[in-house]
Amino acid sequence: MKTAAHLALDAASVRGVTYADARVVAIRGRSLSTKQGRVGHASESESLGIGVRVIADGAWGFAASADLSRASVEGAAARAVEIAKASARVKREDVRLAPEPAAVAEWTTPYKVDPFTTSVAQNLDLLLKVDGEMRAVAGVTLAETGMNFQREESWFLSSEGADIHQTKYSTGAGYTAYAFAGSEIQKRSYPNSFGGQWQNRGYEQIAEMKLVENARRVAEEAVALHDAEQCPGGVATIILDGSQLGLQIHESIGHPIELDRVLGMEANFAGTSFLTLEKLGNLRYGSELVNVVADARQEHGPGLGTFAYDDEGVAAQSTPIITKGRFTGYLSSRETAHTIGATRSGGTLRAEGWNRLPMIRMTNVSILPGEQPLSLEQLIAATDRGIYMETNKSWSIDDKRYNFQFGCEIAWEIKNGKRVRMLKNPSYSGITTEFWNSMDAICSRDEWTLWGTPNCGKGQPQQVVGTGHGASPARFRNIRVGTAYQGS
Repeated sequence: MKTAAHLALDAASVRGVTYADARVVAIRGRSLSTKQGRVGHASESESLGIGVRVIADGAWGFAASADLSRASVEGAAARAVEIAKASARVKREDVRLAPEPAAVAEWTTPYKVDPFTTSVAQNLDLLLKVDGEMRAVAGVTLAETGMNFQREESWFLSSEGADIHQTKYSTGAGYTAYAFAGSEIQKRSYPNSFGGQWQNRGYEQIAEMKLVENARRVAEEAVALHDAEQCPGGVATIILDGSQLGLQIHESIGHPIELDRVLGMEANFAGTSFLTLEKLGNLRYGSELVNVVADARQEHGPGLGTFAYDDEGVAAQSTPIITKGRFTGYLSSRETAHTIGATRSGGTLRAEGWNRLPMIRMTNVSILPGEQPLSLEQLIAATDRGIYMETNKSWSIDDKRYNFQFGCEIAWEIKNGKRVRMLKNPSYSGITTEFWNSMDAICSRDEWTLWGTPNCGKGQPQQVVGTGHGASPARFRNIRVGTAYQGS
């Protein structure tokens, strides 16, 4: 693999580039699902190729190849240089790269059990048990489960001397029970919606998720929602569970802090951003309890945004994004760092695979837990009146990431510090900065979970990568709430 990367660098060098890097990436994936007691799909995939980036005449060029022969690799490097020189004719200014020490490193995701050492039959047997538990509940009309593994091995070499070999494992699983009655559909998901829970770990995560043990409870809640009252409309105090708060972070903090969106370099799949440059260090983003970091380091946890080096060889870092409510940082790259006066990239450039150009992506964008001991039940007990909402069902946010509405799968009304009744079809809406400034309590570390979002899309052609969002349940005052879906 390194031989191919060296061939690419040499071929680019003789054509007069000022910078070049090569990424050889090998990806293996397994995707499994069940539906109504039967296998939905079972597939394994492999991918191998090389991507070459160069700067020539002050502009970027990129090309890729699935063929690692000398002729194909050198041809890809030559095309990258041709593209760079063509792009230079219409450039506004020369590309400027922030300095970065050339790292020589080996790194592998910490794991106990390589998920690919487990059999497809073993995986499907577990999923079918979960499926059966859900369908055993009267009123459940559809049960779906899923499990996914990925192993990504990459070799990154640059003309500056970087030589980095990384191997990343990710594991994800989850399920959903649906209950159809009349014209209404209710659903409950576990451990989270949209694919469940994903982390950069091995198969040991599957055993820890207690998939079978929670299946009947989840199915029973889906059925019970049909008899629940509609979530009342108006202005209320709300408590969001950690998974929903993670989605809130993703949409109203994670995307708007992507510096390429701020600069107008990217707008696909999420628009641009309201966080224009003059707001850095000046904007009151949230209350003093809001502390958010973008942290790719292993010590932050096994998130889908965890790695040792990003895809341009920058070491993983923790960047303060919101500090005691004040907006303090963006997600940046070597190319964009100078626009915010930074002397170093934030280490957030990533690509979906070998045939995609790396771009700024979320790492683990997490809200830090409260410093004082506070459990979810204690937070509910300390809330006189309110609504506790769990598990995302829908989301909508404008192309500046400022006005939003989110729907959840289930809620409970709180009166006098107790959950008094289940509510269906809950939703809440607001304006990003007003919402985060309304946060007046957040649970402590014992309630904090690093959630995985495996399907964040960005770019054209689209790239899908995983991100992480750590969160504890939190309380927000004076929030507009209502019913997202009206049943007959």
